[in-house]
Amino acid sequence: MPFLIPIVAIVMGVGIGMLALWIDFRKKREIFELHHKERMLAIERGMEVPPLPEALFANSQRNARVSGPDDYLRRGLVLLLVGLALGIALAINRDLESASWGLIPMAVGLANLIFYATTRRAGTPPTK
Repeated sequence: MPFLIPIVAIVMGVGIGMLALWIDFRKKREIFELHHKERMLAIERGMEVPPLPEALFANSQRNARVSGPDDYLRRGLVLLLVGLALGIALAINRDLESASWGLIPMAVGLANLIFYATTRRAGTPPTK
């Protein structure tokens, strides 16, 4: 019976990913079908057919948000606090040698905060 746990976890993990891809595919297919019907009606009525919008070809979830300087501030603070909490938790439950693993996310968080501070002073927005 305990061997079922990893099997179910793997099947559910892959299944949820496949379900997300299938739902995204169906949504895009319906949008293309509706746009195609609209274009066909415009052609039948003799109207000028508008070009396809670029938004139909772009992945809306990935391209919807461009990172700005405030994202680096948020990421830096989150990673700094996660590293601090991890270090404290490991120091309390284990020893100081184990607590040094919390320095890794703290260093990445500090790097993000330094990048945020330097781009804010320079006035240049960071590029992704």
